[in-house]
This record gives sequence, C-alpha cells and structure tokens, in this order.
Amino acid sequence: MNDSTPAPEERDRLLSEAVVLRSGGGEEEARRRLVALAARLPGDAEVAYQTAWAHDVLGLEAEAVPYYETALAGTGLTADDRRGALLGLGSTYRTLGRYEDAAALLGRASAEFPEDGALRAFLAMALYNTGRHHDSVRLLLTLLAATSEDPSVREYRRAIEHYARDLDATG
Repeated sequence: MNDSTPAPEERDRLLSEAVVLRSGGGEEEARRRLVALAARLPGDAEVAYQTAWAHDVLGLEAEAVPYYETALAGTGLTADDRRGALLGLGSTYRTLGRYEDAAALLGRASAEFPEDGALRAFLAMALYNTGRHHDSVRLLLTLLAATSEDPSVREYRRAIEHYARDLDATG
C-alpha cells in the first residue's frame, strides 16, 4: 500500500475487505490494514470508526481512543455508526479508568439516542464507577422497568418506576 489517497472505489473495497476480515476471525490482519488505510485517509470518519473497532476487538483500548475521537469529530457516519462509536468510546474510556469522561460522553450519547438501552446501561456502569451509585441504580431500574419482558417485573413496573424516581422512599 502506498501513501497516496485511494480513489473512492478502492477506499470502499479496502474498507470492506478489512471489515470482512475482522468479522471472520482475521482481527489482527484487519487492524493492520485499517491502520494503513486510516493513515492514507486521516479525516475519514468511517475508516476511523472501523479502525477503532478493530483495536477494541483485540483488547487494544488505548490505541482505539484516537480513532474513535477522530470518527466522532468528523462527518459521514451513519446514525447507527455514530451510536456505535459513542458506545465504543464511552465503554473504552470506562475500561481505561477514565470514568468521568465515560459518564460525560455516555450521558450526551444517551440524550442523543434516548431509545438506546445499551447506552443507558453503559452510562449506569460509568456512573457507578464515578461513585454516583444512586444515579446508577435509578437508571438501571428505569431501564429494567421499561424493557423487561419478565412477567413478574412487568407486574411491578409502576412500583419499580416509582422507587427509581426516589430510591429512599419507603411508602
């Protein structure tokens, strides 16, 4: 691979090949290819996102961060990829012990994508890590009440929602 900017068709082909590799068990080769492609296309948000993901899959969280940040700073991500990049970066911040960064980012992401329960679950973990246990439990109880299909949880949904709003309530 040379250092020239690839034509759009070549970019799409190289990106697609790397994603297939990552999905099919060739994570390290995919990572290597994506790093090279990202170097050729430093402002490409989709390439940066896929490169971040390739690092995360291999447990290389610290190396994933700048790629996630580049992806989110750029334009061109689909809404689903943006949501995935926000979740990936927030989770990665948390894994690296950057709890406040994780909570702030996941809080903004949850506001941007309020229907996404995974973002709220990861936000609850980050809140727990920052010592905001009350907020964490409240968020998890609200999520549980809203999404559980368990009949016994559904039966007590209103009570769970009530106590989630005021965990210290006794009646």
